[in-house]
Amino acid sequence: MQQDPSNFRQMILDSPGQFAEGRRLSEGITFSSNPGYRSIMISGMGGSALPGNIFRIYLSDLSHRGLLSEPVSIYQNRFYELPWEARQSLNVFASYSGNTEETIESFESAIAEGLPSLGISSGGRIEELCLREGIPHIKLPIPFPDFQPRLGTGYFFGALYQVLVNEGLVPDMRAEMEEGATYLQSRLSELEESGKNLAAKCEGKTPVIYASPRYKSVAMVWKIKLNENAKTAAFWNFFPELNHNEMVGYTHPQGPFQVIMLRDAEDHPKDLKRFEVTSGLLREQGISVEILDMEGKNVFNRVFSSLLLADFTSYHLALRYGIDPTPVVLVEKLKKMLV
Repeated sequence: MQQDPSNFRQMILDSPGQFAEGRRLSEGITFSSNPGYRSIMISGMGGSALPGNIFRIYLSDLSHRGLLSEPVSIYQNRFYELPWEARQSLNVFASYSGNTEETIESFESAIAEGLPSLGISSGGRIEELCLREGIPHIKLPIPFPDFQPRLGTGYFFGALYQVLVNEGLVPDMRAEMEEGATYLQSRLSELEESGKNLAAKCEGKTPVIYASPRYKSVAMVWKIKLNENAKTAAFWNFFPELNHNEMVGYTHPQGPFQVIMLRDAEDHPKDLKRFEVTSGLLREQGISVEILDMEGKNVFNRVFSSLLLADFTSYHLALRYGIDPTPVVLVEKLKKMLV
């Protein structure tokens, strides 16, 4: 396809297989001494940081289900400097290219302080530092020449989860993930069709994604996929916070918006009421609203089904705009200007 020379669509279609491959890549990764940490600090930017947000949702669900003997905290660092929590954590430095400058600088700080660390990349400077310092490294695949980190969430997720299994911090949920991957694979055609329909509703409008507190990171990832794939502005927020401020902005909207609400039937009952009441109020203001029920029998399935729908929606919106979904030209231009 002329608009999709890098075969971005195939990258989406192949993504359910990433979880098993990610686990395989990290099966032998262990640390010689465990200082008793119960927290993980994930340093990464852009698409390499997204798995950390999703990881937090899944671990919270395991804790809620009583499957964690002790809680595991997930912290994230999207800057050059390590926050203070890094000193009590296992530090994970994630950069698909291995050359993200913020992540490299944070990694160099961790090395200088002798902090327990793990590198995850397809190569680059992150791999070089791991080899030089004797630090464990997970080498990610590049299945396509123009493969995008934002489509590699399953690799990161599976690899990092397996590391925590190796360390005895979480139970082995291999069976649930395998079943989930099969479920995602079975829904690809359905999700793509839904994505096409939703893209048509988003065309010419600014998408705004809303979710409950549990899934606020899913809403954020939706926003990012629309930014990077469809090259369009998009925004996100979560209930009930948005009802205390953001919704007032629709009193005098400055352009057309498409609000997309991600609803889980197991959300707090008062939040579920807010979905209905808020959507009604926004429609009264002339705002287009779609409420999407998150589907699947567990959190893993719901999260990743929603993210696949985001992939397909943003992909087909890019096609409707006549845009190649793969490259992020402004990001690459910025990097060159910062050198």
